[in-house]
Amino acid sequence: MEIGMLYEFDAPQPWAGEHPWGQRTMERQVYRENIEQIALADKMGFEAVWLVEHHFRENRSHMPCSEAVLGALSQVTERIKLGFGVVLMPHEFIHPVRVAEKVATVDVLSQGRVIWGMGRSTPMEQQAFGVDIPRSKEKMLAAARSVVGMWEQEYYEEDSEFLTFPKRMVTPKPYQYPHPPAWMAASTESSATMAGENGCGLLVFSLLQPLDRLKEVIDVYREAQKRAVPLTKVHTNKVAAYTLVHCAESRDDFETNRLWDSMWWWYKGLAEFHLKWEMAHLSKEEQDRMFPLMSAQARGEFDITEFDREDMVIVGTPDECLAKLARYEEAGVDQLLCYLSFGYLPHDAVMKSIELLGTRVIPELKKRGSSAVAASLELGIRKVEEESITQRHWARTPEKPI
Repeated sequence: MEIGMLYEFDAPQPWAGEHPWGQRTMERQVYRENIEQIALADKMGFEAVWLVEHHFRENRSHMPCSEAVLGALSQVTERIKLGFGVVLMPHEFIHPVRVAEKVATVDVLSQGRVIWGMGRSTPMEQQAFGVDIPRSKEKMLAAARSVVGMWEQEYYEEDSEFLTFPKRMVTPKPYQYPHPPAWMAASTESSATMAGENGCGLLVFSLLQPLDRLKEVIDVYREAQKRAVPLTKVHTNKVAAYTLVHCAESRDDFETNRLWDSMWWWYKGLAEFHLKWEMAHLSKEEQDRMFPLMSAQARGEFDITEFDREDMVIVGTPDECLAKLARYEEAGVDQLLCYLSFGYLPHDAVMKSIELLGTRVIPELKKRGSSAVAASLELGIRKVEEESITQRHWARTPEKPI
């Protein structure tokens, strides 16, 4: 299993100061520190970093322009893959030409390190951009086909239900040929099915769920891959899932680093966002059913460390993190995306977490991976030998067909 990262460039509230300087000061700090963390991860052997595209997300996800940050990262990193996680694809968000241009530009700047994720976002953003929500899946897939055509053909033109575009040369073409691998965001079995049937990698963007539930989504995806008709020119059959991750020398560091406060900040912020922007029309009883831990925590009936005990997050010493990662690998995850910078975790604690993962966890995973490959090869050789023996014995029997 590969170890990657997911970054949203969170700007936790309350900010130190009133408008206009509180927000500006926090965002400047977050951009500076997060880029420093990703640059370290590049040196520590992380496989990929995925940057979200979100709009209007106060407190969390101050990252509306991932292509600019990925372009900057292409110049301060050397080997880490740079993931658009994801580009919001329905036409109302952005013209397909702009997707083709910005993804290809970062691919050229990074000399072929881009991974292209696509998604549709949630109603709060869709409504602001006037997205035709019932047809957003259709539009995402149609836009993806347009983008691939713009990369593949010297001159591209289209006259379809969703796009009228005159014959033009779209520049630049991607560094990778025919183009960067395509992935699709999913949080439900239906969207995982869509990703699998279209031959795209699966980005599981639902967090804080039991591992058996995650495995169910992955199993649905793998089944859908069996009947895949690739949407793009690159067929991808891999799963990446993210969760909160914090690695420390000792669990004694958790209190100093405000880990549990930060973890509750994450859940509380997620709940408050959806309740404010996307579930305000629901009754109080319905809202409580959507986020039951909010009221449970208020009553003193929920302990945040439960997430840790259930392995819904990966926190602990390097050895503990390794043991937890093994469970995600068993569930079918090919790349674990570490959400490392969240809440009130100090910058130096995040840097230390990246260092520990890079020096003591990633090398061990690679070592185990090499052993697994060797064992698989050995098993394959044994099977061939066994088949040869069986065939030789079969050849001596009277039943041997003529």
